[in-house]
Amino acid sequence: MKHLFREGKDGHPTLLLLHGTGGNEKDLLPLAQMISPDSPVLSVRGNVLENGMPRFFRRLAEGVFDEEDLLKRTQELKDFLDDAARQYGFDRRRLVAVGYSNGANMAGSLLFHYPQSLAGAALHHPMVPRRGIQLPDLTGIPVWIGAGRNDPICAPEETVELKGLLEKAGAEVEVSWQNGGHQLTRAEVTQAADWFQKHFL
Repeated sequence: MKHLFREGKDGHPTLLLLHGTGGNEKDLLPLAQMISPDSPVLSVRGNVLENGMPRFFRRLAEGVFDEEDLLKRTQELKDFLDDAARQYGFDRRRLVAVGYSNGANMAGSLLFHYPQSLAGAALHHPMVPRRGIQLPDLTGIPVWIGAGRNDPICAPEETVELKGLLEKAGAEVEVSWQNGGHQLTRAEVTQAADWFQKHFL
């Protein structure tokens, strides 16, 4: 997968950056700088194109995921992360995802399908990746969710449902509500940074 890797200081978890639709592996680098400037960074570009825009998996319509492709791409990313840990020498057990929109959905899918795939996740405006499945044991995994009360793409009910599913699987979920829509705000990233400091540093 197209990606970039940046070395960090020993003892810091590695940040996995997953962009939104139409983004690339450079988009979320400013977030990594705000959240944990000393952490190693692995930033990945999605392998799917939608009208020329990179994404991590296909969708059938706005808000309707192609589940078959989601499963395939989630495994593809999980295998890539295993290989990248060996290639770059970072601790695979200390990988924390920071995702926005489509990238947040992919991070959520990793949590939903692969136990121990992530040590934690900061999800900016995620949706529920899949419904009607048994989640793996996520006991003690910290998850932060940034949500907009007026988000036209990810309704507040979606956030509440995702929080409930993750908590039922044992995750420690914190939701930060903003009054805005689907856009990523500085206030949100600052709160994600506070959450990260509390749980990982």
